[in-house]
Amino acid sequence: MKIRKLELQEHINTRQVYEEIFPTDSQSFVDYYYTEKTKDNEIYVIEEDGAIQSMIHLNPYILMVNGKEAVSHYIVAVATREAYRKRGYMASLLAETLNVMHERREAFTFLMPAREGIYLPHGFRTVYEQEHSYRTELEPDDRVVKDKDVYQLAEFAEKRLAEQFDVYAKRTPEYYLRLIKEYGSDGGKLVIKEEGNTIAGGYILVPELSETKPKIMVRIVHLEQMLLSLKLNYFMGACFEVVDPIIKENNKILLLTGTEYSGVMLMEGKPEQSEGVLTIEALGSLVFGSKTVEEIAVENGVSMSDRLKEELKKIIPLSRIYLNEIV
Repeated sequence: MKIRKLELQEHINTRQVYEEIFPTDSQSFVDYYYTEKTKDNEIYVIEEDGAIQSMIHLNPYILMVNGKEAVSHYIVAVATREAYRKRGYMASLLAETLNVMHERREAFTFLMPAREGIYLPHGFRTVYEQEHSYRTELEPDDRVVKDKDVYQLAEFAEKRLAEQFDVYAKRTPEYYLRLIKEYGSDGGKLVIKEEGNTIAGGYILVPELSETKPKIMVRIVHLEQMLLSLKLNYFMGACFEVVDPIIKENNKILLLTGTEYSGVMLMEGKPEQSEGVLTIEALGSLVFGSKTVEEIAVENGVSMSDRLKEELKKIIPLSRIYLNEIV
């Protein structure tokens, strides 16, 4: 078994696998994906018997995390042909790409799981349930977004999201030009509400509503970069060990200090200073606000002194999340 990163011109070679594994995606959406998204994404594959049998796509996004830009990759189209399953291909592709992203110092990655249980053994945890403003009818006085609107729309949305969320994809004109194509591939349209000549809101016009609410799972990729992106609510000083079975560089003892003014500061800790052990997934649940200190304290592989528990409560979690991207 050999993992290979495809050259850009080879990306189209994965379309047959995509259509085979994701048959419910419309032809027009797949056309959009292989015309637009594969222009700048990364695809890693496993080839056997002269063909691609397993793949994983990394779609790039600029995220805003606590008001600062951070490069991240959305893991999508994780797929293995049926005859080649149960050989550890998916686990190998995940391990390879997680380590690649770590080398690039990306704080975390995210994905939309077909089933959450698939990704739990790999350090992913669910932190968000998507909320979309879908409607099936155009309201009076509202209008469909045109290409010329994307500059004003990006400015409006970026300001609104920055006020309300800790983590979201940065809104740019290019983001919305691509989104118009994405929704358009399945008959959808972006709609804006206006007050005078100013955008005041918006929604997505779709042919029919869906009852499902997709979930988003995250995984810490670069431990230090993740912790340095956090804010504190008081002076903090804590030393603990982190365990990560997939990214060996994340296995370390850290001394985390800082204040509500300085933010997080990190130093290498010593074994005799450590007051507990956190798995990478438990830490992810904590920093993204999906679990409390008390909840992660009882997870397998986690041990914490009472003092460490109190210190970790001084971390302000990234709980206001808005990751509504589909691919």
